[in-house]
Amino acid sequence: MTEQRPRYVGYGIWLIIASVIGWWAAFQLTVEKISLLENPTEALACDISPFIQCSKNLDSWQGSVFGFANPILGLTGWMAPLVVGVALIAGARFPRWFWATFGAGIAFAFGFVCWLISQSIYDLLVLCPWCMVTWAVTIPTFFATMLHLVRNGTFTRSEKAQHAADRLMVWVPLAAIVAYAIIIAMAQLNGLDFLGEMAGVLF
Repeated sequence: MTEQRPRYVGYGIWLIIASVIGWWAAFQLTVEKISLLENPTEALACDISPFIQCSKNLDSWQGSVFGFANPILGLTGWMAPLVVGVALIAGARFPRWFWATFGAGIAFAFGFVCWLISQSIYDLLVLCPWCMVTWAVTIPTFFATMLHLVRNGTFTRSEKAQHAADRLMVWVPLAAIVAYAIIIAMAQLNGLDFLGEMAGVLF
């Protein structure tokens, strides 16, 4: 077992919050997928407009990359961060190999989300509401996890690097906001009037 600072409570709490939100989004998408299969001609509850909807994403090959609906990945995958978050708050300690494996899983989720974002904006030309909820929690979870793996000694034994990563944790929300802004800008520049559509929905 590796030495670790006592109970990274803040990170643990975020993992729990992100997992609950991510799992709920995956659950809603699963329900919508079942509804789409049962009533393929009817609009889904999350079909807000031609540019903001779930139907096109769920019905595309990108929506079932591994031979089954992508939301199933979320239903199962978000359980790992949830368990880790609860364990951290309880004071659990994990070896480096565990953290490396966990980090690899989070990195895969982040890479998959980035690919889905590009497919939604540049190929499908729609933005899926529940998918965006998943993106919104996956991105900061990736940033926080990579910094955590530095500060807990998984990536490096350098105390200087570990302290720097610890200090950078407070900037994760801002980094996530910048990432969201980039995604919105990409959508706007590609003709998906996300801001206008959302303004129409809210007002």
